[in-house]
Amino acid sequence: MVTNMKNVRYQISILVCCILLAAICLMIESRNFQGEEPNAIEVAAGTNGDYIKWVDFNVTYEALCTAYDLDVQSYEAPVHLNWIELLAYTGAKSGGNFDKGSLSLIRKLASELSEGETTIEKLTQDMKYYDYYYEAYEAVLGGMVGEYEIEQENEQGEKFWKKVYGLKAFSPIAKGFEYSDYDDFGSSRSYGYKRPHLGHDMMGQIGTPIIAVESGYVEALGWNQYGGWRIGIRSFDSKRYYYYAHLRQNFPYALELKEGSVVTAGDVIGYMGHTGYSKVENTNNIDTVHLHWGLQLIFDESQKEGNNEIWVDCYALTRFLYKNRSLTEKNQETKEWFRSFKMKDPAVTAYEQKAGEL
Repeated sequence: MVTNMKNVRYQISILVCCILLAAICLMIESRNFQGEEPNAIEVAAGTNGDYIKWVDFNVTYEALCTAYDLDVQSYEAPVHLNWIELLAYTGAKSGGNFDKGSLSLIRKLASELSEGETTIEKLTQDMKYYDYYYEAYEAVLGGMVGEYEIEQENEQGEKFWKKVYGLKAFSPIAKGFEYSDYDDFGSSRSYGYKRPHLGHDMMGQIGTPIIAVESGYVEALGWNQYGGWRIGIRSFDSKRYYYYAHLRQNFPYALELKEGSVVTAGDVIGYMGHTGYSKVENTNNIDTVHLHWGLQLIFDESQKEGNNEIWVDCYALTRFLYKNRSLTEKNQETKEWFRSFKMKDPAVTAYEQKAGEL
């Protein structure tokens, strides 16, 4: 009898603990669902010293599209919404994890700001991690939206310049060229030494024109044992380094491209191939024809090369950039491809003016 009573008490104790644990979980879930800022999120380790040490860019394609559309639609409104602010606020609220509820949070914030109920400064003045998320997301997306001029064509086939506001970054694959891809960031690589895949692979055909995602200057050009023929382009604000690898054997680059060249977003910079995995230049040792493109964030020059590099997952970003693909045409004499519609990026003009003053 005594033994049975002990068993009953033990079972009751277990039941009470389970109920309490379930209640706590429900409270946490409810708190997160309501969009309240969590007490502790995994970003504290991302900042150490005077610059950011690590970034997990988990913004979804749907969140990018939602924030971007709200930014563009409000461009001439009394309150112009900033898509990076919308994303940073949501990231700070959710600990950087975007789900379906994040879209509602973005729209709710946009509505409050548009109606003049509050300002982003007031809303974020006591948010512990907002500044971190804004700096991190601005580093990823900072050069992708803004004013620019681009050539367009009327019904008579005549080209004219039009000033627009919107997405001025491009997909790395030219318009009309098919490719396949999947989220392969972090997957294992074994050539040379075991390491994670810190970029995004886009499989296609040899010779497919490769496009500059953002305007910038060529910082690296030539052979790399792992990447084969590759191009490294730095954004004008120095925060982003775009890496394009495994370019075509014998004809990897746009003919006039060299280190120091200034490129405009949408320009053809090279051609898809499968070079690499060899110390011998111009060798095809990659089994599948593809472009490997990567995006490295640089908050301090000490992060450029070494153990402190920050590479972000570009899968959602690649889907987003599909909105803007550069149409190209081929020069039959030189076999080069060129963009069909030129673009005037104010960032290029500012950079060239500054360079001319030095």
